[in-house]
Amino acid sequence: MSVISEKEAELDQVMHSFLSFTLDGEFFAVDVKKVIEILEVPAITKIPLAPKYLSGIINLRGKVLPLVDTKVKFGLEPVEFTVDTCVIVMEIKIEDETIQIGTLVDSVLEVMEVADNAIQPSPSVDAKYKLEFIRGMYRKDDDFILLLNLDEVFSIEEMNFLQDQNIEQTDAQDIKEQTK
Repeated sequence: MSVISEKEAELDQVMHSFLSFTLDGEFFAVDVKKVIEILEVPAITKIPLAPKYLSGIINLRGKVLPLVDTKVKFGLEPVEFTVDTCVIVMEIKIEDETIQIGTLVDSVLEVMEVADNAIQPSPSVDAKYKLEFIRGMYRKDDDFILLLNLDEVFSIEEMNFLQDQNIEQTDAQDIKEQTK
């Protein structure tokens, strides 16, 4: 009977690469397989009547790229542009179609290697974000990093739901302003 050393056990672990970033002082990460590139914030063309989470579109080497304000998508205040603000260009699957989108984040941190057994389940109580959005959590030093499930964050149902919510909020604001 052979004894497997701790080092050998670590080598047997399935490792995942994640790109970490910040939103409103909290740490998040996405699977690097979904990331195409990281950009400085270019000129943004606004789209009339677009959902609030859609900041506009940008020109990515001649292609139109929709730009999502990730903070608004998560129910936070819009991104305040600083020197650290970045666009993460990602490839996501919506229904059977693979598309590219840009997501605004406060800052990009690093690429991390995380072992399967280091990923903890997402919290089920007092969740600030939709649980479907969170693939799991990873503890790094004294911080927790939320590992996002991009297929859920940008699912067609979620995008439609958010658009409907934004329309309802806009309608409510219009009615409120008309009654003044």
